[in-house]
Amino acid sequence: MANGYRPEIIQRAFVDFIGSRLHPFWSLTTPKLRLIARYELSDDLIALRFETNRAFKQQISEVMGGWQGGQYLDLRVCIEGVYHQRSYSIVGLAHQQLWWLDNTTDSNTADQRHTVTIAIKPQGLVSDYLTKQMPLASIVDTSLPLGQFTLEQTSIVGQEISENDKLIPLLFIAGGSGITPILGLITQALSNGHQVTLLHYSRTISSKLQHQWQQLNDTHPDFTYHLIHTEDPTTYLAGTRYLSAEGLLLLNLPLADTQIFACGSQALLAGLYKVAAEITPTDEQLRDNIIVENFGNALADFDISSNQTFDKTIPVEEHTVYLRSRQRRFSSDTTILAAAENADVRLAHGCRQGICQLCRCNKVSGVVKNVQTGKVSGDGYESIQTCISIAMTDVVLDV
Repeated sequence: MANGYRPEIIQRAFVDFIGSRLHPFWSLTTPKLRLIARYELSDDLIALRFETNRAFKQQISEVMGGWQGGQYLDLRVCIEGVYHQRSYSIVGLAHQQLWWLDNTTDSNTADQRHTVTIAIKPQGLVSDYLTKQMPLASIVDTSLPLGQFTLEQTSIVGQEISENDKLIPLLFIAGGSGITPILGLITQALSNGHQVTLLHYSRTISSKLQHQWQQLNDTHPDFTYHLIHTEDPTTYLAGTRYLSAEGLLLLNLPLADTQIFACGSQALLAGLYKVAAEITPTDEQLRDNIIVENFGNALADFDISSNQTFDKTIPVEEHTVYLRSRQRRFSSDTTILAAAENADVRLAHGCRQGICQLCRCNKVSGVVKNVQTGKVSGDGYESIQTCISIAMTDVVLDV
């Protein structure tokens, strides 16, 4: 009896295997990138521009329709015979001319519609290799654009703006290279009609980035920026090099109605939540308006929910975590990843610090708490990171 199944006469994987031997950039199924240019954005920030292969173009067009500001790519790079995977922020939006390029720049490279650009701070084995050693025309495997640090997290993004209805204001706070995912976010927010304010803390001030912000300020009256050079007191807000309640209030924003996107070190993010608690000590509204991304190297010592030092020895109520696909369950009174390993259950992971995103999976039901931000999830279907999530109720994961 016919069941609609039609086997492939020639397997796509086999075609890919043969094709990759003939030309390593060619693939039906695997997204790949070919390095075509490097640009210096600041003393410690390099942009890498890649040509995309057919599989990348086709999959991003059919599955995603492009990418959004704030997303990143997972690159798989081979260095001396060993493969390494790292995540890097995408600069700009799909089909958008990059601000440092004009019609005459890079005329010999691929069309902008078929390229993607990432920003990298040279630090560590893989980043140093990509920015300083990898030859032009080198090919790397890549994921499709990933990440939830996007404007979709604002409740009314995408709504049409009427003459009497203004989109909510957005405040972007970045520390150092945390500016990279925010570059595309700001451009997208301005094109959607948001009032946008940028607060950028850095030990160096890039003339190219300054030029970009001034251009946006000249063309968009709703865009305001403040560059705080942490070594130059003349640039400080409220007389301090660090984020403060006084500095945030000086922005003259309706903070209770402002969506805040922040990306930077653990110290910057912990400081932001502390400032939010100072401004609204009896109301969690401002804290709940904050969406964060981080490039830190360790879990924060600051417990956002209580405004106190986070003591990892405090007992957490034990709950059950159920892995639906594997039909396995285990008890958890710590992070879900640590509890799984204590029960001899292997889950995907990488950095264990909430940075690399390799542990991200889908939660079917149950409530979890992010130990870095103190935020408590809803009880429905959503994406979580097991290395920084603790179960607040029984939890079902789509794993």
